[in-house]
Amino acid sequence: MMCPDVDAPSLSPAPWRTARPWLLGTAILLLAACSSSPRRPEPTYKDSRSGLANLPARAPAGNAGTANDVLFRAIALVGTPYRWGGNTPDGGFDCSGLVDYIYRNAAGLMLPHSSREMAQLNGQQVRQMTDLVSGDLVFFGGTGGISHVGVYVGKGRFVHAPNSGGTVRLDDIDGPYWRDHFAFGKRLLD
Repeated sequence: MMCPDVDAPSLSPAPWRTARPWLLGTAILLLAACSSSPRRPEPTYKDSRSGLANLPARAPAGNAGTANDVLFRAIALVGTPYRWGGNTPDGGFDCSGLVDYIYRNAAGLMLPHSSREMAQLNGQQVRQMTDLVSGDLVFFGGTGGISHVGVYVGKGRFVHAPNSGGTVRLDDIDGPYWRDHFAFGKRLLD
């Protein structure tokens, strides 16, 4: 016989215990639905003259390991602030300071601190964007000559320090502005 002032344990399960499998199942279904939702396609340029984003990434024939070091160093610096004359991650970078820093630390090459002087370095000149390989320097300019440099990372993308107030970033080389101002590439790692 039970004492009347002691609560007897309930034999029916607590409401949260019966709801837990249902909640877990619902959470799994929601997560599955989120992961399978269609992705928005990357923007494309209707007037793009190259299919660079669709080409396989390529490295220089004789120096794939160094090219990879250059790429990893370049991509790791994305987001570093721009600073005219800058040549370190702590102080910021301008375009030529960024390229010199990458090549000095990843390939052991000291480059001039001017995009125009870099454009005059010995190395294979690459005239077509479709012939660029990862690690190539890419030069841009206009009627006044070379005014900008970056590092091609492959698949139609390059890393550069574009302007005052910005940061080092990864851009499409065949976007309207860059495509129209592309001068040539320079292969230093072959």
